[in-house]
Formats: sequence, C-alpha cells, structure tokens
Amino acid sequence: MNFDPSLELKKLQIQTKQIRKTRYAKSRLDRYSGEILQLHREGASTSELQRWLRSNRIKVAWSTVSRWLQKNG
Repeated sequence: MNFDPSLELKKLQIQTKQIRKTRYAKSRLDRYSGEILQLHREGASTSELQRWLRSNRIKVAWSTVSRWLQKNG
C-alpha cells in the first residue's frame, strides 16, 4: 500500500468538519449586549466588565468576556 497524502488530508478535513459543529445556543452575555458594549466604548476594561457582570449575578471568566468582545464588539 502506498501512502496518499492528498487522500489522507481529505479524510482529516472531513473529520474536522464533523467535529466542529456550529453553536446555536446564545451566550449568557447576549442579554446585556447593549450595556456591555456601551461600557466598553466608554473605556471599561475586560476585568471591569467582568466585575459589572458579577454584580448582576452573572459569573463568567475574564476570557469569556474577552472572546465575547472580540466577536461582538
């Protein structure tokens, strides 16, 4: 048997597509998107936004807020 790299690559790419499924659930931060974006525009840092969310009883990690801002901000 000969090794065919292009065939193996196609198999791996198909597996990757099956593994990566789109996420349909909304983020917990979406409910406060307007407030988060306004605070961020005014100069609030990611850690300050995290503290503000905790005051509203939403416990999220700093990285979650950062990723949300990259995606939505």
